[in-house]
Amino acid sequence: MGGISITVPGVLGRIDFDGEWVTITKKEVGQTPRESRIRAADVTGTRMKPATWAFHGYVQFVLPGTLPAAEVRGPMVGGRPPQSDPLSLSIRRKHNDIAQKLLAAVEQARGPATP
Repeated sequence: MGGISITVPGVLGRIDFDGEWVTITKKEVGQTPRESRIRAADVTGTRMKPATWAFHGYVQFVLPGTLPAAEVRGPMVGGRPPQSDPLSLSIRRKHNDIAQKLLAAVEQARGPATP
C-alpha cells in the first residue's frame, strides 16, 4: 500500500505504520530497544485510550487468539497496559490525533470485517 507512512511518538517508544506493517518500538530505561512487527491484515482489533492533561493514554493492538493486556491501575499510571506488553504503547496528550489517524489507517488496511 504505497504512500502511507504514519509515526506516533510514544512514551519510551514509537509506533510506525507503512500501510502494511505496524512496528512498535519500545525502550525501557537502561535496556536496548525492542521491536514488535505486526501485519495490519493480522490485527483483529485496536484499542485507544486518549491521554489527558493528567495521565498518558495508550494505543493497543489485538491479534488472533490473544486477549488485550489488562490495564494497570494506580495513582501514577491512570489505567494503561504494562510497559512489558509488546502490542501497546503509552502516548502523550499532544499525540492523540495522530494516534487516531494511525488506528484508522490500520483498520482500513485490515479490510472488511469477517463475521
